[in-house]
Amino acid sequence: MTTRTRIAAIPPVSRADTVQRLTTPGGIAFWLVEDYAVPLVSLEFGAVGGTAQDRPATAGAASMLSYLLDEGAGPYDSAAFQEALEEDAIELSFSVDRDHFSGRLRTLAKNIDRAFDLLRLAINAPRLDAQPIERVRGQMLAGLKRETNDPDSRVAKAWREAAFAGHPYGLPPRGDVASVSAIALDDLQRIRAAALSRDTLKIAVVGAIDSARASALIDAAFGALPANGARADVPNIAVGGLGRRVIVDLDLPQSTIRFGAPGLARLDADYVPGFVVNHILGGGVFSARLFKEVREKRGLAYSVHSSLSTHEHTNMFVGSTSTKNERAKESLDVIEEQIADLARLGPTAEELDKAKKYLTGSYALRFDTSNKIAAQLVHLQLEGYDASYLDERNRRIEAVTLEDAQRVARRLWGEGKLLVAVAGRPQGF
Repeated sequence: MTTRTRIAAIPPVSRADTVQRLTTPGGIAFWLVEDYAVPLVSLEFGAVGGTAQDRPATAGAASMLSYLLDEGAGPYDSAAFQEALEEDAIELSFSVDRDHFSGRLRTLAKNIDRAFDLLRLAINAPRLDAQPIERVRGQMLAGLKRETNDPDSRVAKAWREAAFAGHPYGLPPRGDVASVSAIALDDLQRIRAAALSRDTLKIAVVGAIDSARASALIDAAFGALPANGARADVPNIAVGGLGRRVIVDLDLPQSTIRFGAPGLARLDADYVPGFVVNHILGGGVFSARLFKEVREKRGLAYSVHSSLSTHEHTNMFVGSTSTKNERAKESLDVIEEQIADLARLGPTAEELDKAKKYLTGSYALRFDTSNKIAAQLVHLQLEGYDASYLDERNRRIEAVTLEDAQRVARRLWGEGKLLVAVAGRPQGF
């Protein structure tokens, strides 16, 4: 077993050394990890062109396109394309987030030529036939109607609209009933022209395949894409509405609370200390301050968490919880008190030590399957990191000092103002 074959099973001394940074004869850059432990190959790709490319009147078009690319391509209609995938146990899917359009392929090594050919057809020659479009539209509309009384969906929408008023980030990623109903074939083709091009394409391949064959297959699948995408410019924006309280009236016994403020860019020198102090505040573990103060000590909520979220054009600190209407104000007061305390005094040495141990120790769980490895490698590329970050990440966390944590906590939360949205009938607001 060579060094390159160990990344999926036993973490090597250097994860970065397992990654080959290559360029195909056609000029397409990609990262490769060879792993012959099992006869599988996983590919992940991402490109700039997510839901931020939607227009207000047809919001949801990018999401609809992601659902349709495997609903028929080239000579295969929807049923025939799905049958071709099933015959050879090929997994192919597409997705979007705010900034990126992504795809995933997983196949047995013996079926790799067939799998890459179906990927080629899906991204270069999707049929976008009327029947699948209407079926997917119906599924999206049914989901949107269900979300009408879903507090998580409603509070996220209210918070997003207040935070990013007039900006593409303020649009609903899956659209609304009116916009999804209005999406036409031209809208789908426009999104495809924006997202599927080679200029921002990032690719990772993991599994039982060598560099020569991977290069040839990538050129065959992606080489015919346009050199440049026809993307609309998306301006940078900071989280707005700080200090506001937005109430969404829902006749429910519980209130769902979403809170947030500006965050830190992924390549900001303070991002790693910020990542650590947020874990201390609300990182979703039993030792997090919000969990202890909101759930354990007061029984206000079953869960509460926070995170730092990075995007191409904004960065956020966001969190959420759900509680009884009559205790919603108390819950938010406790959350704000904990944020203010961490901003004023910083974490304790014990909290910092526990957070660093958890964050470094759990990192290996992101690399226990070929799919996860490919996803992590594409994520790093889209965020602007070199493969060396695979080794540097834990070292950067371990290097965070108490002074760093105190300083960055003040930077993140020193102003003390949050944008808060609540769905329910909260008392005391």
